This record gives sequence, structure tokens and C-alpha cells, in this order.
Amino acid sequence: MQAVDERVVQTPRLGDPIRVRRRRPNRMPLLLTMPALVLLAGLLAYPLARMLVLSFQDMQLRNLFAGTSPPWVGFENYKEILTDGVFWSVVRRTAIFTVVSVAISVVLGMAVALLMRRVSKPVRLAMMVAMMFVWAIPQLVSAQIFKWMVDADFGVVNYMIDQIPGVDFANHSWFADPIQGWAVITTLVVWAGIPFLAITLNAGLTQVPRELTEAATVDGAGPWQTLRHITLPILRPLIIIVTTLSVIWNFGLFTQVWVVRDSKPEQEYQTLATYAFTQAFGRNEYSLGSAISVITVLLMLGVMAFYVRQMFMIGDVD
Repeated sequence: MQAVDERVVQTPRLGDPIRVRRRRPNRMPLLLTMPALVLLAGLLAYPLARMLVLSFQDMQLRNLFAGTSPPWVGFENYKEILTDGVFWSVVRRTAIFTVVSVAISVVLGMAVALLMRRVSKPVRLAMMVAMMFVWAIPQLVSAQIFKWMVDADFGVVNYMIDQIPGVDFANHSWFADPIQGWAVITTLVVWAGIPFLAITLNAGLTQVPRELTEAATVDGAGPWQTLRHITLPILRPLIIIVTTLSVIWNFGLFTQVWVVRDSKPEQEYQTLATYAFTQAFGRNEYSLGSAISVITVLLMLGVMAFYVRQMFMIGDVD
């Protein structure tokens, strides 16, 4: 007769203290990101520290020529900025542009990614190659291209719209109206941002189990219901990450505005980045420009902290 291996499972009795084993924190994500953090700290520590010190001083052009130390003014630069209505209008304009451009970019990027899952493999490969070319174009070059396309005298956009019967778009200036001008800038930013979003989200869609979508289809769910209740919840961490990155990139908008407005952006086209540059190097108010940059960094710290937190959470889940 074979021996039977009997195992006694002890269950806690009523009133006995329950011992809970605490899960040790996973330090692997921190260890993996440490080299990049050290490199970034080495590259950015001195410029950020110098900018912070300069924001508490009154650096003028004469100090640069004479090589003298600028006087300390404490929080006077910050007080001047925070009580300036123009600065807050620039902050509001930058925030509105960021929200609108990121929302459009993420929605269109998701639409392109879903389209890539439904086309044949050669077409998908052609789409990825085309988007990689778009992504590889420098911002300066793409801004110059868009500037030429909407030119009032030789722009191809005006020419094509002018061909519509009953529409007169000859010599139309897109930047005379700030709404139309920002529509052009937003289109440029969205066009340049879709490749990253579409390719990244397409990679995420490959991780959605086909069994779940097939089961939902068998149960009578339509494409929209499958997307809403299965695909989007699975892609939620990835969508949060790409959205946060887009917010960080678009909030620091500089090159596109600077190029399309011929290095002299009007007040209606100022963003935080161009406003800080104009104050520092256009008016020789270097300390004031540094203070604006410091405030911009502080505004972005919350977004960057949220992004880093999401990265560590995904690392813990994995």
C-alpha cells in the first residue's frame, strides 16, 4: 500500500493576529533608469543652477561687457513677472495650445494606429516608413516648409483653395488673424507628432489579446464597444505615457512659432519659451528671462513627476 502524503493546512482561529507579509519594493526600475538620470543631471545641473542664480540678480548688458557681477535683487524679478498681465496671457495661451494640440494628436495618432492594424502588411510597412521620414525631418525644416505652403504670395495652400469656385483666397494672410495663425501652427505640431504616437500605439495594439476581441465580437459587441471596453483599458498606461510626453514637448513650443513668424513673434503668438527668449535677448533683460524660464520649469515639474511615476508604476506591474 502506497503511503499517502498528508499535509495539514493551518487556518487562523478567531481572535488570532493575522500576519501580513509586506511586499518588498521593486528597485529594479530605479536601477535601470539611474544611468540616464546621472547623465541628465550632469548635462543640466550647471545650466539650471546658473539660470536659478541669474533669476535673483539684475544682469544687464553692461555687466557682460565689463565682466562685473550683477547686483542681487532677490525676488524682484519674480514679483514683476507674476504681477504682469502679459505674462499670464502668455501662460494661458501656451496652456490652451498644449491642451488642444495634444488632444488632437492623441486622437489622430490612435486612429492611424487602429488603421494600421486593419491594412495589409505591405501597406502597414509603407505607412511606418512614411511616418518615420516625417518624424526624422528637423523642426526647423518642417516649419520652413509650412511657412512656404501658407505664404500669402506664393503659398500652395492659398492657390488650391483659390481654385474652389466662388472662393477668393489670393494673397490671403493666414497670420493676420491669430486664430488662423494658431491653426496653422497647431497643424504643423500635430503633423510632426502623429508619427511617434501612431507607431507607439500600434506597437501597443499588438499586445491586445486577440482572444478578447474575438470573444467580444461573438458576444455581439461592435467595434466601438470593443475599443471602449477592451482595447482602451489595456492601452491606458501607454496612452498616459505618450500623452504626458506630448504635453511636455508641446508646452515648450519654440521653433515652429519662431520660424513661421520670421524670428519676431507678435504678442498674439508668444509662448512661454519665445517670451522668455524675447525678454532675455530681445530686451537684454537676462535675469527677467531667467525668472520666466524658472517658472516654466516649475510649471512642468508636476507633469514630469506624473510621467516618472507612471513609468515606475508600469515597471512594478511588469
